[in-house]
Amino acid sequence: MRLLLRVLGLLAMLFVAYPAQADKLRLVADAWPPFTDVNMANGGLATALVTTAFSRAGFASEFEQVPWARALMGIGEGRYDVLVNAWYNDSRKLIGQFSAGYLNNRIRLLKRKGEQVSYDALSDLHRYPIAVVRDYAYSADFDNDQRLQKVPVRSFSVAVGMLAAGRVDLALEDEYVARYYLQREPAAVRDKVEFYGKPVSDNSLHILVSLKNPRHREITAAFDQAIMAMKADGSYDALLKQYGL
Repeated sequence: MRLLLRVLGLLAMLFVAYPAQADKLRLVADAWPPFTDVNMANGGLATALVTTAFSRAGFASEFEQVPWARALMGIGEGRYDVLVNAWYNDSRKLIGQFSAGYLNNRIRLLKRKGEQVSYDALSDLHRYPIAVVRDYAYSADFDNDQRLQKVPVRSFSVAVGMLAAGRVDLALEDEYVARYYLQREPAAVRDKVEFYGKPVSDNSLHILVSLKNPRHREITAAFDQAIMAMKADGSYDALLKQYGL
């Protein structure tokens, strides 16, 4: 009996000594450079900010990159704990808890060079076919406007290719993301398009913590506090500078 009690005691001590392993969070995102990409340093800027914040909050984590639809489904089903790069919309509150915003995204239009486009209000865009990435949220007004001619595609690369070929009149993307991808497009595509007009929206970027995780409120609160501390001590700005932002 004494031997059994000693073994149980040792197991309990080991469990207490390694709490981070029990709290290891499964992070997920799609490829969305420069914010999330396994081929970039530390998985991209957003991934670096999120993993650093969780580390400071006492949570170990691991990151997996999958297509966007699979990431979102995995959060809903509880196969992943945290979606790294979520824009806010009401429907996502049904599957996860949003953190406070920790980055901002300027969503801008691109058009073909030489083409005339009129854009002062969202209603001015009703006449134009617009390539949008499937399952992305851009802004509440844009997403809910049923008169917009949205053409869903699987990636910005597809969208800008369609734009350059004249198959749509406009494409929509975060400015930093678009600049990153345009550098990698063929000149025949890159040289035919340009940014146009004011931003369609300025979106805040959040983590989305799966409601299937019983600690989702605690995880979200810890993340928010860690980001605030990083902003206060300068480590947040230091990470932004590493990625040229």
